[in-house]
Amino acid sequence: MNEANVITNCNDSSLHDRFGRRVTYVRISITDRCDFRCLYCMSEDMEFLPRPQILTLEEIYQVSQAFVELGVTKIRITGGEPLVRKGAVGLMAGVSQLPGLHELVLTTNGSQLAREAASLRAAGVRRINISLDSLRPERFRELTRVGDLSLVLAGIDEALKQGFEGIKINAVILRHRNHDEVTDLVNFAINKGIDISFIEEMPLGRVDGHDRAEEYCSSDAIREQLQAVFELVPCDESTGGPSRYCRVAGTGTRVGFISPHSHNFCGTCNRVRVTAEGRLLLCLGNEHSVDLKSVLRSGANCLEQLKTAIVAAMDIKPEQHHFDLKAAPIILRHMNATGG
Repeated sequence: MNEANVITNCNDSSLHDRFGRRVTYVRISITDRCDFRCLYCMSEDMEFLPRPQILTLEEIYQVSQAFVELGVTKIRITGGEPLVRKGAVGLMAGVSQLPGLHELVLTTNGSQLAREAASLRAAGVRRINISLDSLRPERFRELTRVGDLSLVLAGIDEALKQGFEGIKINAVILRHRNHDEVTDLVNFAINKGIDISFIEEMPLGRVDGHDRAEEYCSSDAIREQLQAVFELVPCDESTGGPSRYCRVAGTGTRVGFISPHSHNFCGTCNRVRVTAEGRLLLCLGNEHSVDLKSVLRSGANCLEQLKTAIVAAMDIKPEQHHFDLKAAPIILRHMNATGG
């Protein structure tokens, strides 16, 4: 990019990277632990981080406060599975009250939703994304290695009952695994009156029993399947993330496509991530990061120091990611440590 077009951080109340993109959205992982072992996300025999290495709930709140004071208007709580962490709902209740935050949202595998949906709604969570890669119980267990589909379906129903402003299914589609279910998943979303996004798998971490190149399924291939059954009407609606949406004609359901391989979406990137151990990741597909945990644990006035570190980090946010499914992963952290 021409140096004349490069914009640096403009002031202390907003975050801009050197390519002129304004960061208004942060995804914060509050745990690397999960009660599922999805084969595209982690190895079956995972070693999780020792608890002292994970940010405390108080530290996560401070990170959230720092970002909101710097102009971030949307926070997504992720994991691992965030609802397996004790105190997660109380944390969200506090974060939702931060002045200037417009939207607190959650990504979950749905296993705990039947029990927690009412508390989440009361805590100020506005929208929920629920991972659901199959509607067939045996296949669901195969993909998650341990998951119980009935718990997730019950969680979706309870979330609908609680009246969240938005509920969306996220489905990672793999060839020879679940690519034959895309129309069933859209019909499920239509019947429930919710949205769905199909996600191309991202090559993060080494996984076993799964060939990413062989099982890659592009957004274009999924769209072609769907167009044989549904009329997809392009729309410019957005929830602030990377999904590009169509609306299913005659319904209230939107179908989104998240396409890190086939349709790179980096040009409009407005987000960063904080891992469970406090690393500020400037890009999902790169290792550019800043250690916020060391700032948090350095002593007095850490909120101002956090803000200074976050503003400075914008200068190392890369222009885009470069994924290669045929090569060995260059990003060794698993998705559960990164946050969805």
